[in-house]
Amino acid sequence: MFRRPSVPQVSVQEAHERASAGGPTDPLIVDVRNPDEFARVRVPGSVLLPLPFFAQRYNELPADRPILVICATGNRSTTATAFLQRSGYSESANVVGGITAWYHAGLPVRTDAVEPGEGDLPR
Repeated sequence: MFRRPSVPQVSVQEAHERASAGGPTDPLIVDVRNPDEFARVRVPGSVLLPLPFFAQRYNELPADRPILVICATGNRSTTATAFLQRSGYSESANVVGGITAWYHAGLPVRTDAVEPGEGDLPR
């Protein structure tokens, strides 16, 4: 039987509070959904790194700040967070319930057209 990996977890409310504190070491919210999902609804300021490309590109994520991983409901982000934990990103956590829980909690989302550069990984 398949067991979901045990990874650090944060609620959508905690993720929102931590990511919007306004400091240079605030967590980065990394969305691992597909681009079409990201285009429909997304967390403002989040970056997009779809799960199919995650293992090849995770090292582009900053190692000097916490990473909060989000998907639609928490399944793909759990997988990505487990990968990050194994890869030395000890300050990474899964956002429980994903964008679905975020939206239903009434937290800020964007549903308009994706702007050029929006969702790009930090340089």
